[in-house]
Amino acid sequence: MEAILRAASEAAGVKLSEPVDLGGNPRTTVLRCRTADGDSVVVKAYAADPDALRGFTAEAAALSLGLAGPGLLGVDPAVPLLVMTDLGTAPTLADVLLGDDPEAAVDGLLAWAGGLGRLAAASMPRRADFAELRARYGGLPADQVRDGEPPADRARYGGLPVEDEPWIPELAPRLLALLDEVGVAAPPGLAEDLALVATVDHDEYPAFTPGDTCPDNNLLTPGGLRLIDFESAAYESVFLTAAYCRMPFSSCWCVFTLPDGMAEKIEEVYRAEVVTIYPALADDAVWHAGVRRAVAVWTTHMTVFLLPRVMEEDRFMHRTRRPVPTMRQVLRHRWEMASALTEFPAFAETMRLLLREVAGPWKVTPLPGYPAFGG
Repeated sequence: MEAILRAASEAAGVKLSEPVDLGGNPRTTVLRCRTADGDSVVVKAYAADPDALRGFTAEAAALSLGLAGPGLLGVDPAVPLLVMTDLGTAPTLADVLLGDDPEAAVDGLLAWAGGLGRLAAASMPRRADFAELRARYGGLPADQVRDGEPPADRARYGGLPVEDEPWIPELAPRLLALLDEVGVAAPPGLAEDLALVATVDHDEYPAFTPGDTCPDNNLLTPGGLRLIDFESAAYESVFLTAAYCRMPFSSCWCVFTLPDGMAEKIEEVYRAEVVTIYPALADDAVWHAGVRRAVAVWTTHMTVFLLPRVMEEDRFMHRTRRPVPTMRQVLRHRWEMASALTEFPAFAETMRLLLREVAGPWKVTPLPGYPAFGG
């Protein structure tokens, strides 16, 4: 703690004291500290393992862009750590969705979708800047920066290893191996369907995203939506974010069902912003085909992460937050949704097989609604 405080004080150019642990995760230590004049800042220090270091690289580069998130007050790549402005204790989107005020929940969802859409639109001129910053903070030689940006390394909720290769193509072999492990025969054509689904990884509509856009990483402040946690920041297909609206929250723990029509409403708010930079997405055929591919990607992602963990017994989606669904509830709900992706017949059949042969014996209730809307 003392070593972090000393390094953070030097990076910020002001003496910091009175650290309060804000939680963090196994890769990070997050502290709220006091300055000499009584203000507060947030210090985020990263562990020395490769996943944490890649998170530092992405977050330092993302906050240096100044497009979203807290202000960046200091960086020490040697520790490594960041010193950021303190966004305070405003409720998160997760707080209002798990609360009892439906109006606040609707307002929060619309603010979240609109904020992410505006960020995507504003980010378009800054892709080369982000690539340069990632290369600088990651210590990558210039000849290792390909196609205008460093390799796509990101750590998703879900525990997929952070690799120096695109993460979506890794999902197909993982799913095929998992099906064999649980005794589900892969239908003919599944590999081909998964290859088509993976084309969302290199479509024509990339934009900046913090990466982990789950409800607990979005503060609803009096000044509007403020984003936190940029450890998985990247330029990726806008459809991958749009799927967070439709599913909702593709790779998160705070997953319940929305009232009828609500997912469509927040998706349209996000879409209205990204159409300003990609007019072709005003075409419903283009938009819905892209989002459905992204739904298949995220369903595959959560299947390969969650299913091995609940074969013997069910688990809650979060260690401490309540209410929260169980992993089996979320998996069954995701498989039910993905079984309707008729343009990928083998993939949809795989989802039906998982529902029948794996989820059939599970004694779990259907995924309930968000508590704010009456659950």
